[in-house]
Amino acid sequence: MSRQEENAGFCCENCGRWVVPLNNGSYRNHCPFCLYSKHVDVVPGDRMSECGGLMKPVRLKHKGGKGLQIVFRCLRCGDERVNAIAQRTVQPDDIEQLVVLSQRQ
Repeated sequence: MSRQEENAGFCCENCGRWVVPLNNGSYRNHCPFCLYSKHVDVVPGDRMSECGGLMKPVRLKHKGGKGLQIVFRCLRCGDERVNAIAQRTVQPDDIEQLVVLSQRQ
C-alpha cells in the first residue's frame, strides 16, 4: 500500500462526518470531530487487526517527547491504544472534545 493510500480520507463510523487526510506528514487515525478511532492495527500502521471495532476516546495522557495523546479503548475487544492529538493541520482535533477528555482524568 502506498503512503498516499495509507493517508486517505474517511467517513467516521461514529459521527458520520468526512475526515480529510493530515497535511503535516503524519497519518490520521481518528476523527477530529468526535475523536473516535477504529481498531484496524496490530502494530501501528500495519492494518492487520481482524477486530475492526470502534475505539472510544477514554482519556488524555502526556508523554514526554510526544506531547498530549488520546487513549482509546476498543468497544469490541477492550484493547487500548494511544495516538497523538492532531493540531496545526487541516481539521485539527476539536478542542471542546479534548477538554471533555481532560476532565475524565
